[in-house]
Amino acid sequence: MSLSYVTPTTDSPWGTFLSQIDRVLPYLGRLERWAETLRRPKRTLIVDVPIELDDGTIGHFEGFRVQHSLTRGPGKGGVRYHPDVTLEEVMALAGWMSIKNAAVNLPYGGAKGGIRVDPKKLSMKELEKLTRRYTSEIGIIIGPQQDIPAPDVNTNAQIMAWMMDTYSMNVGATATGVVTGKPINLGGSLGRVKATGRGVFVTGREAARRLNLPIDGARVAVQGFGNVGASAAELFGQAGAKIVAAQDHTGSIFNDHGFDLSKLIPHVKATGGVAGFAGAERMVDEEFWDTRCDILIPAALEGQITADRARRLKARMVLEGANGPTMSSADDIMSERGILVVPDVICNAGGVTVSYFEWVQDFSSFFWTEDEINVRLDKIMVGALKNIWDTADRHKITLRTATFAVACERILSAREERGLYP
Repeated sequence: MSLSYVTPTTDSPWGTFLSQIDRVLPYLGRLERWAETLRRPKRTLIVDVPIELDDGTIGHFEGFRVQHSLTRGPGKGGVRYHPDVTLEEVMALAGWMSIKNAAVNLPYGGAKGGIRVDPKKLSMKELEKLTRRYTSEIGIIIGPQQDIPAPDVNTNAQIMAWMMDTYSMNVGATATGVVTGKPINLGGSLGRVKATGRGVFVTGREAARRLNLPIDGARVAVQGFGNVGASAAELFGQAGAKIVAAQDHTGSIFNDHGFDLSKLIPHVKATGGVAGFAGAERMVDEEFWDTRCDILIPAALEGQITADRARRLKARMVLEGANGPTMSSADDIMSERGILVVPDVICNAGGVTVSYFEWVQDFSSFFWTEDEINVRLDKIMVGALKNIWDTADRHKITLRTATFAVACERILSAREERGLYP
């Protein structure tokens, strides 16, 4: 049973999450009696975010914060600013954060937030007002020991700085640990910006090794060339792979010999997208999914790999840099076709892992070098993936279902041990 005010379709974000929970039930044993708690977010908050716009009018924006599970620790999850943000989407993203945090064994539950807004239509002053008002509205449920936001789609270190400052002013003390992904000067962590992309590379490297797929010379296609996609592409490029196709909101480009990333990445930073890059041919957006490649990295938004696209993919391996990029129907098709999918709930967990490092450093006021961060990140990601792969081999299930099995066992064991109060 789902929440009464959300009626999910099969391939909606929340519907996809629920179907993923259903698939893991046979592997939970006695813990299945607690599984309904995974289908019911612990807390959902919908807020009105009014601000005075630059022209003197009052704008109203709808904001959300969902805490899916707090069983294993404080909520942890990003905040996104996007015109298509809905409660259902945020619920699903919070659920995936619960699974992700448990899969890499971080002491967190899952949460997510968002505002339905196109931030590109706001001035910097309006964006700051929006962020500060939203932070004040959700301040009743966030905190360093309650729920710790972080950057997500269309949010960044500056927005986290405004959130941290607003929360700190409201509680009367500087609380650096209330958010992660902050600027270095405000208690941010070295390595955080590229951490999600690095996690995609590390899990991809380990998966490729198991498939006997050499990274050197491998053909890679990347959807979404923002922080995650660009960082992953850069690391794969440094390992000898060729990035032959890229797609983002500005268009799709192709180069059979591989892009010169030393020119493409600055082009994207300067122009806001891949379109118009001189070292590539333009391609029709839908043809991106027909690209001949060894590795496909969807690093944009959810719901991108549909059943139709799954039938057309020419990749050996899919590394989910985005949250929920694959629809449930597409999962089955790729499994039948022998395409290995490294799921989002482990593949892109590098970001929240380094967010955890940042949170720990803020509490201790002792900060690590970037090399120390990367070594610890690699160790956690490699160990978590090995445990998930062993589970998949033991039960003969996909990596996604195995990740859910490992994570749900941890979440529900904690739920059982804590019991119900009162």
